[in-house]
Amino acid sequence: MHAIRMHSFGPPDVLVLDELPDLEPGPGQVRIAVAASGVHLLDTTIRRGEPGPLPAPELPTIPGREVAGVVDALGDGVEPTWLGRRVAAHLGMVPGGYAEQAVAAVGLLFPVPDHVTFPAAVAAIGTGRTAQGVVELEPAGPDDTVLVLSAAGGLGWLLVQDARARGARVVAAARGDRGDRLAEIAPDLVVDYGRDDWAEQVEGGVTVVYDGVGGAIGRTALELLRPGGRLVMFGFSAGSPTAFDSGDLVRLGVSAGWSLGARMQALPGGIPGLATRALDRVAAGEWRPLVTAYPLAEAARAHADLEGRRALGKVVLEPR
Repeated sequence: MHAIRMHSFGPPDVLVLDELPDLEPGPGQVRIAVAASGVHLLDTTIRRGEPGPLPAPELPTIPGREVAGVVDALGDGVEPTWLGRRVAAHLGMVPGGYAEQAVAAVGLLFPVPDHVTFPAAVAAIGTGRTAQGVVELEPAGPDDTVLVLSAAGGLGWLLVQDARARGARVVAAARGDRGDRLAEIAPDLVVDYGRDDWAEQVEGGVTVVYDGVGGAIGRTALELLRPGGRLVMFGFSAGSPTAFDSGDLVRLGVSAGWSLGARMQALPGGIPGLATRALDRVAAGEWRPLVTAYPLAEAARAHADLEGRRALGKVVLEPR
């Protein structure tokens, strides 16, 4: 099989295509002929060798933790009915997704309906499960005006759709011409936070901020909250979380909270339950993921575009 391996930490070009022996599933495992592999911003942090929520892997390593494809081999003890099935899997702490094959325990598999594409399935079990957790913990309502930061990203794209479906007024914020695609999901207003005056376009403020960006953008968004509003934080792609103290919350009359980790794990079914519900929403047509696909051999370009904010939606790799 072909796989992308990292033999050292560094810039995107440390991701190289290698030819490796085919994988063999162990007891209780299946082998997946991978049709789509998810690329996450966290993958770029790991590639650079920077500290993050996951320990640095031993090298060489195959990055990636989200895959979808068809089961083509079974390990001992696996029901024969799994052979040939369309599945998605989140590999958890074990990397290995950027490859033509992946092995996963049966308990990690999510069946994928025939009408759901493999890239969409990857988006559902990756960014989709986070989006599902955010909206279960902090749902918008018909009386809300919601500001979604990084709305042209894989997660923000789903949050815009969710808030619209709940009857909220939605302000979608994206950088530069990335916002052009947002007309497809019909936010009430699109603003370019690459401009210094972007906050002035949000007249009257907002009641909910979905913040996966942090940094200066998140701080500006915090100041747009009306009294009684909520800052919902679930990431910081800018490099640091939105900074505030209790005095800011008192002055503005707002609340703020982190909607990841233990809070999501405490929801029904934990993280796997969120992935199942997100995949169900994609299958039902309630959520339409935005995906940018790259050939597996061009993983370095995918990383460079993701870091440079040039890729739209969820980034996936496809063996071609």
